[in-house]
Amino acid sequence: MCGVAGYFGKGVAPAEAKALLARMTRQLSHRGPDDSGIHIDGEAGLAHRRLSIVGLSDGHQPMSGPSDNLVISYNGEIFNYVELRNELIAKGRQFHTRSDTEVILQLYDEKGLDCLDELNGDFAFALWDARQGRMVLARDRMGVRPLFYTQRSDTLFFASEIKALLAVPGIEARLDPLALDQIFTLWTPLAPRTAFQGISELPPGHLMIVESGRVEQRAWWRQTYPDAGDIRPRSDAVEELRALLDDATRIRLRADVPVGSYLSGGLDSSLVSALAARAHPEQLRTFSLGFDSEEHDESKWQAVMASALGVEHTTARCSASDISGLFPSVIRHVERPILRTAPAPLAKLSALVHDNGIKAVLTGEGADELFAGYDIFREAKLRRFCGRQPNSKFRPLLFQRLYPYLPGLQRQSPEYLARFFGAGDDRIDDLLYSHRPRFRSTGAAKLFFSSELKHELGDYDATAELASMLPSDFSRWHPLHQAQYLETTFLLPGYILSAQGDRVMMANSVEGRFPFLDPRIIDFAAGLAPDMKLHGLREKHILKQSAKGLVPEAIIERPKQPYRAPDSQAFAATPPRYLADVLSRAAIAKGGFFNATAVEKLKNKVLHQETASFRDDTAFVGILSTQLWLDTFSTKTD
Repeated sequence: MCGVAGYFGKGVAPAEAKALLARMTRQLSHRGPDDSGIHIDGEAGLAHRRLSIVGLSDGHQPMSGPSDNLVISYNGEIFNYVELRNELIAKGRQFHTRSDTEVILQLYDEKGLDCLDELNGDFAFALWDARQGRMVLARDRMGVRPLFYTQRSDTLFFASEIKALLAVPGIEARLDPLALDQIFTLWTPLAPRTAFQGISELPPGHLMIVESGRVEQRAWWRQTYPDAGDIRPRSDAVEELRALLDDATRIRLRADVPVGSYLSGGLDSSLVSALAARAHPEQLRTFSLGFDSEEHDESKWQAVMASALGVEHTTARCSASDISGLFPSVIRHVERPILRTAPAPLAKLSALVHDNGIKAVLTGEGADELFAGYDIFREAKLRRFCGRQPNSKFRPLLFQRLYPYLPGLQRQSPEYLARFFGAGDDRIDDLLYSHRPRFRSTGAAKLFFSSELKHELGDYDATAELASMLPSDFSRWHPLHQAQYLETTFLLPGYILSAQGDRVMMANSVEGRFPFLDPRIIDFAAGLAPDMKLHGLREKHILKQSAKGLVPEAIIERPKQPYRAPDSQAFAATPPRYLADVLSRAAIAKGGFFNATAVEKLKNKVLHQETASFRDDTAFVGILSTQLWLDTFSTKTD
């Protein structure tokens, strides 16, 4: 797990190259505190910051091989590197290190770009192929590891984080209005767009080839599902899933340092921790996050699972002041406005892991997307059910079953519930049907946009752009698979794996490992019949079946409680000093993105009431994070 940076082109003077790469990697020191390196070859420059996990003594990067004509700077882990290495040795290949980095070089030398199909791992790398005079950038299937790029003076610059690109002279931070609109609608910019104008993200499952003045970018993998009529039941699916998860967890424990595990108290992390503890019963340490607010705290369930495993367990307690105190640092690391404070407690958790001498942790991310665990999947199914009898007084009451942790919802009438969830409001054949209520409720926060921003956006519609990016066979998929694709392809890499994953983990030099995102499990889950994932309103049905005997029944059957953290409430009890500065009328007016009068009223409202509405919570956190982004990176200028 590391940070990469580099360039390719004529725009960097040879005398300045080394100093430039050093400046870029200094911005990535948190990603790689153990080692650094630079390689320059004519118009190509590669740099690296290393967090040593595999091949501690011989994994220095940038690494060359099998000859000096191939050089790589690589971030991530290839979990099947042992098997790949053995296959290559059997073909006569000779290795000089024990690192997975050399496996990529040897495999590329053997198979060229087809090597990507063989890699089971989370990675982003830049590979300089001097034989063909080309630079290759590649990113893993699900977008676990980040990679950004921009072009200036006929030169491509790239890095694991945008702050490294801002170290290049002439590259400035300017907030992209379309990206802001996408965040305030979809929760995330649509890759390759980022929050920074002129700086792009290499999308998940994509590669870029730069040679002879040409730049080619293409997908080397994409998520897909069978046509709705081609899905067949599988009698041995439960056993196969458990075997896949067992092996996916086993290979993600490969490291030359201890690997810990997050334990949230939910099914996903509990199952991963159970499989890890079975593989290393004497070694596993687990880590949890607890909240002072009872509404968000899952400590009870974390204790149940830790006791069942008999592991050494450590908890980070997170208060409202912790969240507000960490929030500016979080925005610096995630490098974009966000609509929830949830990344801040996770930053505190990764700091706890780091302080306990652990460099890598397993987590349960990906299970909700692959096995239909989120409420949005059940909600879409219920909306379709209610839409078939729009006058029913009983069907809307089923929505109360989806959210037992929201007491206010239990007191509402069927009419209110039908209106609130938009039952019957949207066309069943709408490609974005499952997510329309989320997009509408999130987009309501755009009420606070300034008139100048609204004028600049004109009739731009982020949901229309999203719909235009859907694959041609999308309409032939089952509705559940359509909803899963939207979560897996956009929100998972755009927010969950970045703002709540890589960025807040690597802020404290901790690598996250995600067994559920093993490509074998991704393919397996995509081919399952929808009813095996969402059985009636029972989410993650097959996963719950697979967990029996490994996870206590009470955790398997407990109602789904999504990870949440206090949002605007975290700033209300003791408002941090920076709040008055970044949300002042002068700061809002200077930024130019929000209506200063409306923001002033919103601030006074949410800071002086016990609970805020979804819209007000979303708007407050979104506006605050945007202002912190401007304060950290730039200001809006003409």
